[in-house]
Amino acid sequence: MTGRRFYLDWNASAPLLPEAKTAMVAALDLTANPSSVHAEGRQARRLIEEARRDVAAMCNAKPDHVIFTSGASEAVALVLTPDWRMGRSPLRYSRLYTSTTDHTIVVGGGRFAMDDIVELPVGSDGVLDLDALKTALDAHDRSTGLPLVAVHLANNETGVIQPAAKIAAIVHEAGGVLVLDAVQAGGRISLDIAALCADFLILAAHKIGGPKGAGALVGNSDVLMPTPIATGGGQERGHRAGTENYAALAGFGAAARSALAVLPQADALRAKRDRIETAIRARVPEAVIFGDKTERLPNTVFFGIPGVKAETAQIAFDLAGISVSSGSACSSGKVGASRVLKAMGHGEDVSGIRVSIGHWTGDEEIAAFATALEGFMSRRKAAA
Repeated sequence: MTGRRFYLDWNASAPLLPEAKTAMVAALDLTANPSSVHAEGRQARRLIEEARRDVAAMCNAKPDHVIFTSGASEAVALVLTPDWRMGRSPLRYSRLYTSTTDHTIVVGGGRFAMDDIVELPVGSDGVLDLDALKTALDAHDRSTGLPLVAVHLANNETGVIQPAAKIAAIVHEAGGVLVLDAVQAGGRISLDIAALCADFLILAAHKIGGPKGAGALVGNSDVLMPTPIATGGGQERGHRAGTENYAALAGFGAAARSALAVLPQADALRAKRDRIETAIRARVPEAVIFGDKTERLPNTVFFGIPGVKAETAQIAFDLAGISVSSGSACSSGKVGASRVLKAMGHGEDVSGIRVSIGHWTGDEEIAAFATALEGFMSRRKAAA
C-alpha cells in the first residue's frame, strides 16, 4: 500500500466541507436547548432556522416545507407511509410504487406492508419504464386508497437520472404523490422542486459535504403531510419530535449553501468524469460503462471489466491507495451481484466498480486512478 490515499467515493459520503466544519464547531460552543425561550435558546433556534432557509434555497422550496431528520433513512421512513393528513382530514395511500433500481431503503417500503409494495421495471439504460408505471397506476384500485410513488432522481450506483417531470405527470394524473430520493443529486444537478414537479424530496447532509446524521424531507407544500413517526415534543412543527441537533444542522446549512453555489460548475465536473472514462477505455477497451447512453450525474462512473469481479478490483485499488466502491455503500460489504445491474438486464456474473468524484477532485487523483487501473490490468495479463 502506498502512503498517499486518493478518495474517489463521493457517492458514499462526500468529504466534510471546511465551511460546514466551521459552522458546526461554532454551534458546539453554544449551550442551549433550541426550544428554550431565553437568549441562548433563541440563538440555537436561529441556527436551525438559518439552516432551514439554506436547505430550502437549494431546492427552491419554502423554509416552512423543510422537515429536518436524522438522515435520509429517517426521511424515507417518515414519508413512506399509508397514513397521511390533508389539513385535518385523514388520507390513505394504499400502495407504494417504486423501481427495481431504487435504493434498498426505499424498496423496503418504510411503513408500508411488503404486500403493498410494487417494484416497477427499468430499461437496459436504467431509466424507469414509464409505460409500466402508467399501466400500474391505471390498474390501481382507488377504492382502497391512493397510489404513492417513490423513485430516485439519480441512481446511487450508475448515476442515471430519471425523467422526473414525466414521471410526475403520470403520477399526478392518477391522483398520486411523487417522492423523489434526491440524495445523490444535491450539488450535482438542480434540485428545483417545482421544476421537478415532485411533491417531496429526500436529502442527506453527508452527500453534499455536510455531517453524517442530518437529513431532510422537503415538501412542495405543507397541506398534505405524512403522519409522524415520533410525537411528543412538537419540534419540526409536530412532524418530528425530539430536541434538534443544531450543530449538525448548522453544518447541513453550510453544505447546502455550497451545493447551490457550485451548480454552475457542473460542466467542469462532467469534464473530470469524462477524463476518467477516457482513461478506463484507453486501458481497458473491453470495459463496459453502465448507463453511458443516457443522462447521468456529472460525477459518477460505474464500469465493469469482463471476467473481473468488482470486489477483486476494489481490493486492488484500495491497496494502491485509491478509494472506490463496488456499488452502494449500504450494501458494498455484501458479496453478490449488483441488484441495479441485474434490474438493467445484466447477468449474475456482471459486477461494477463505482468511481464518484466531487468539484474538488483534482488532476492528481484522476492520474492516480489511471495508474492504478493500468497496474491492475498489467498484473492480470502477466498472471494469465
